[in-house]
Amino acid sequence: MPDVAGFWAVVPAGGAGTRLWPLSRAGHPKFLLDLTGSGRTLLQATVDRLAPLTVDRVVVVTGAAHAEAVRGQLPELDAGRVLAEPSPRDSMAAIGLAAAVVERSDPDAVIGSFAADHVIPDAAAFHTAVREAVEVARDGHLVTLGVEPTHPATGFGYIRAGERMDGFPTARHAVEFVEKPDAERATAYVASGEYRWNAGMFVVRASVLLDLLGRWHPELAAGLREVAADPSRLDAVWPHLTKIAIDHAVAEPAAAAGHVVVVPAPFGWDDVGDFASLASLLPATDGLTVLGSADDVTVVGGSGLVVTSGGRRVALVGLDDVVVVDTPDAVLVTTRARAQDVKRVVDALKDSGRTDLT
Repeated sequence: MPDVAGFWAVVPAGGAGTRLWPLSRAGHPKFLLDLTGSGRTLLQATVDRLAPLTVDRVVVVTGAAHAEAVRGQLPELDAGRVLAEPSPRDSMAAIGLAAAVVERSDPDAVIGSFAADHVIPDAAAFHTAVREAVEVARDGHLVTLGVEPTHPATGFGYIRAGERMDGFPTARHAVEFVEKPDAERATAYVASGEYRWNAGMFVVRASVLLDLLGRWHPELAAGLREVAADPSRLDAVWPHLTKIAIDHAVAEPAAAAGHVVVVPAPFGWDDVGDFASLASLLPATDGLTVLGSADDVTVVGGSGLVVTSGGRRVALVGLDDVVVVDTPDAVLVTTRARAQDVKRVVDALKDSGRTDLT
């Protein structure tokens, strides 16, 4: 199928992925890593997935420290399509900056924001959902792709979908965004069939996004447009921009005002948030999942995930459901059940002054 006319992809590439330490670190975060064994990093796979929709209309927003690595992994992108943030200001500033840049060159453009570290195996279903979302967005709506929940996850936000929209195959009006729920509420959400995971995938006309932002955060919207008009103002303006997520800045108030639409996303999706999530994405043999060289792993009665990158022999004896990550300067041993706690190791290392390991 042809690409979608007037559609631009925005790829925010940020975050340190601390729950995947010691693989993912501040200097080399998870979006720069091949975590699926495909030979492509998460960033490259994201751009590959978007290519049939956008051809060459892709803008990546990343931290200044990672801009060179991003350009190295995406040599097909013009240098000007990689926007470098001087410092982290959360997702609204990052996505808004890309929207403002696109708006300057293509005032009628529809943008779609898709994080660089997500895994979506079914590209065809993804393309179908995005194409519908673009058509809805052309009418001035802020559209989010709502992922069909497979279990009552407490680590994701949710979107409650309302009535169907006339003229579109699956689109529904969004009633509200809700924060990460406890287990009881998450179970009720999934059972109701009205809620979908908020995967942070937004499709909207660039001008509409900035105008909506201007309703609730006028100084932020004005600052982003100022930088897009005069890139030399970036260093002066950026530190004063409000640090806020796009969900809180625009999506939640816009949903309350009736401006948000949900397009159901009938495809598998994972944000590779921790090692338990990573293990579920990789094939297992006799209960053991290996990322890296299986020749470096010896197992005597054990199961779980072993990640090898240190070039050493890793032996697992009599332990089940474990996570072992071997790197040249650090080794992690935990269980999949405690995978979410790995970020506490990073916090402890920072507190002890070992930022060289984070």
